[in-house]
Amino acid sequence: MSLYLPGEFWTVSNPFIEDDGPQPPVVLKAPVEIVANLRQLQQNHDPLVITFHERSQRFQSYLIEVERDKNRLTLDEMIPNDGERFLQNGEPFRIEAFHEGVRVAWECLQPVQIAEYQGARCYFSPMPEEVHYHQRRNAYRVPLKQIEPVKIELAGAKLRSPITGQLLDISATGCKVRLPGNIASSLHSGQVYESFTAQLPFGALTIAVELRHVQYEETLDTTFAGVRFHRLNGLEQRQVERFVYQLQRDARRFDSDGLF
Repeated sequence: MSLYLPGEFWTVSNPFIEDDGPQPPVVLKAPVEIVANLRQLQQNHDPLVITFHERSQRFQSYLIEVERDKNRLTLDEMIPNDGERFLQNGEPFRIEAFHEGVRVAWECLQPVQIAEYQGARCYFSPMPEEVHYHQRRNAYRVPLKQIEPVKIELAGAKLRSPITGQLLDISATGCKVRLPGNIASSLHSGQVYESFTAQLPFGALTIAVELRHVQYEETLDTTFAGVRFHRLNGLEQRQVERFVYQLQRDARRFDSDGLF
């Protein structure tokens, strides 16, 4: 089973194995694998970060269309849009995105076409010949149903006041959370926050976490953050594993086509 096709990102034999660090990056060159991963970004509306060679400014965009038959991608208008002048100059750029903890990146060395899509500004870019794929964890991460929200609170000495939000998914080693508003500048990758509280069905769990990545999505006015559980003791580990196992069991019950 390929690790790079949709719906197969986190397949492992044991959902509670220790996360010993990031998995080795892989360069995808098969068109079917490239298209599958880019369509994941498109369908999940994952933000793209665009950087131009030898320039420090970062721009945000989204994948609107992935057209294998035309061998092209349609990118949404950049935010801020003053980066468009670099496209007009034919400057090469790099695109980076994260989907459920997987880093997907590629370069565009050819000129793009500035056009319109459904009345809005867009850019036609050639389909990349290779995509860098980096799975940052090896523990199976289980998504939560939106009808079963789990509230979280992040606090610590590095924060002026606690931040509240909602749990999006969880594994034995970490989780992803949604936080209202633009608070990305208040959070720092690599920082350990002493108090992360999740209101699990069988009681509140309070542990320390390390922030791994943070991304603000302007269209949703929402900040998304990925954290790794920091130095869990035996009881805390069992509570997390119990919750993950419960989610997996419920998902199997309602999905007859596979695990998730």
